[in-house]
Amino acid sequence: MRRLICILRGINVGGKRKILMQDLRSLLEKDGFVNVKTYIQSGNIGFDSDKEIIQSVNKIERLIKDNYGFDVPVIVIEQTKIQDIIEGMPYGVNENIHITFLKEEPAIEKVNNLQINEFLPEEFKITPSAIYLKCVEKYHQSKLSNNFFEKKLGVTATTRNWKTVNKLVEL
Repeated sequence: MRRLICILRGINVGGKRKILMQDLRSLLEKDGFVNVKTYIQSGNIGFDSDKEIIQSVNKIERLIKDNYGFDVPVIVIEQTKIQDIIEGMPYGVNENIHITFLKEEPAIEKVNNLQINEFLPEEFKITPSAIYLKCVEKYHQSKLSNNFFEKKLGVTATTRNWKTVNKLVEL
């Protein structure tokens, strides 16, 4: 079995689409997920699995829809890949560093259409599974949001701050 990390997008924000992590952990365990652990209320879950990632994604999306009544985008990534993302950090680490995780690899032509210099002094670097963000101010003040990257790249995305990304490896 390998360790997988599930990252949910857009839950428990502003009192909407509320899912308690304790309840979700129990729901996943009842459905056969193994060694389930969660971290904070923004939707970070670790579990062990020998299944294909897409099977876990589909199962978690279905469980949330069936039990909570709404759709939640789910990204599942191997824990070792998150460690690789951490080790590949191209910027100095500070409180304004974030990682945007991508559900699938964006098309190269869409990546090439983004003009990085248009957003200076903010910076970003796109990889097949994640985007490194170096924000000048707070993330919520940045133009480089999940919605921006989803629209420009045509893939589902969700962002975590540097502290949370490092905690994901520990899940």
